[in-house]
Amino acid sequence: MLKLIFMINRAEGMSYERFVDHHRNRHAPLFTSIPEADRYVRKCTVSHPVPAGNYPPRAYDGMTEIWFDDWEDHDAFFASENYRTLVNPDEARFIDMESVAVMVTEERKVI
Repeated sequence: MLKLIFMINRAEGMSYERFVDHHRNRHAPLFTSIPEADRYVRKCTVSHPVPAGNYPPRAYDGMTEIWFDDWEDHDAFFASENYRTLVNPDEARFIDMESVAVMVTEERKVI
């Protein structure tokens, strides 16, 4: 299983609340609406920090995690016309694209 983790911050001038609303209620449904998501994506989650008094302040405003079976499915999804014309343009509407951090990983179960 190939996992991509995108750590994201909100676009300049956007409130945190508006960012979370857009990520959860607009972008995620747009992402899942394209047939390629059902075909190639095994799991997609969106997460946002919660208050955690004994931990450092949040470093990012949100996270998106996307799982694929393999690189072929990854490539097919991101090359699809629906992703390129519908989903990708929406990302720049609410994400500070210059601050995105990405981790590509394979999960190894420990417990």
